[in-house]
Amino acid sequence: MSYNIALNFEDGVTRFISCNEGETVLDAAYRNQINLPMDCSDGVCGTCKGSCHQGKFDLGDEYIDEALTDDEAEQGMILTCQMVPASDCVVEIPVASTMCKTGIAKVQGTVLEVNLISPTAIELKVTADDDIAFLPGQYVNIQVPGTEETRAYSFSSSPGSRDLSFLIRNVPGGLMSSYLVGQCKAGDPLTLTGPMGSFYLRPVERPVLMLAGGTGLAPFLAKLEYLKAKGTEQPTHLIYGVTNDDDLVCVKELEQFAAEIENFTFKTVVASADSAHPLKGYVTNHMQDAPIHHGEVDVYLCGPPPMVDAVLGYFRDQGIKPNSFHYEKFTPSVAAVAEAVA
Repeated sequence: MSYNIALNFEDGVTRFISCNEGETVLDAAYRNQINLPMDCSDGVCGTCKGSCHQGKFDLGDEYIDEALTDDEAEQGMILTCQMVPASDCVVEIPVASTMCKTGIAKVQGTVLEVNLISPTAIELKVTADDDIAFLPGQYVNIQVPGTEETRAYSFSSSPGSRDLSFLIRNVPGGLMSSYLVGQCKAGDPLTLTGPMGSFYLRPVERPVLMLAGGTGLAPFLAKLEYLKAKGTEQPTHLIYGVTNDDDLVCVKELEQFAAEIENFTFKTVVASADSAHPLKGYVTNHMQDAPIHHGEVDVYLCGPPPMVDAVLGYFRDQGIKPNSFHYEKFTPSVAAVAEAVA
C-alpha cells in the first residue's frame, strides 16, 4: 500500500510523491529526488520541521522535545524524518521548492474542446499526456502557444483524471483569449506547469461558505466535484455573483451538484440594475442564508480584487471572524494570488 503526499512549498509550488506503508515522508521525498531540509534524520535537530493538517499519520516517540515540542505537535507541526503517513496527506514545507532541488512540474497536453459558453467565459478541455495530481482549488500556468507567455487558470475538474477542464474569462484583446477564440482547435498541443496555489479545499469539519465572482467559479467546481465523490455531512453554501445576466454560466452544473451533494445549496446574484434576475446586487447583499454561525465556518472566496476587498470589509464590519478565511484574487493576465486569513 502507498499514499499520495502533497508537499506544499512556501513559493506556492506543490509536488506529489508516493509514500510506501511504513516509510517516512523524508525518505519518500528523497526517493522521489526531492531533497527536503534535513540535518540529522533522527528527530534531534528539528531542521525538517513542517506541518500537516490534512491526513492521518504517526510521529512515533523517537524525537526529542527540542526538535518538536508537545505544543507544536498538538498544533499540527511535524518532523518529516519521523512522520509516517497512514492516509493521503498534505504537508506544508516552510522553504521554497528550489531549495529542495525541485520545482514546478511540466506536463504536455492536447486540446479536446474549446467552447465560448457566454460572451465573457470560455470552457477549455484538455487531456494531459501524463498524470497530473492537484488539490481541488489549485491552478496551473498554461503557456500561450507561439509565445513564452503563460496565464494562470484554476482547474474546474476533479483531481484524479487526465481529462482536465478550465473556466476562463474571455478578455477582449487578451493574449490567451484571442488564441482560444480565434485560433485554438481540437488537437492543439499545450504546455501546463503546476499545480500551484494554496486555495485548495481543507478537511470539511464545519460549515463551508463559498463565494465566487465571475469565472472565479472555476475552483469551486473542482471543490464540488471532490465533495460529490467524497461526501460531506456539513452544510455547504455557494453564492455566485456576476455583473450581467449573460455572465451566469454552469448553472445547470450547480443544480446537479445541489441534487447530488447532501446539504449543498447555492444562489446566483447579478449586479446590474437592468437585470431581470430575482437576486440583484452583490454577494454581500445576500448573505442571509450563509452558514456563518457566529464565525464557526470556513470561508472560501475567489473573484476580482474589488469583490475580495468588499467581502473582507463585510466580515470586518459585521465583527465576524470565521474559523478560517481563504481567498484568491485574480486579474486579467496576472497570476492568481491566494491568501489565507486564520
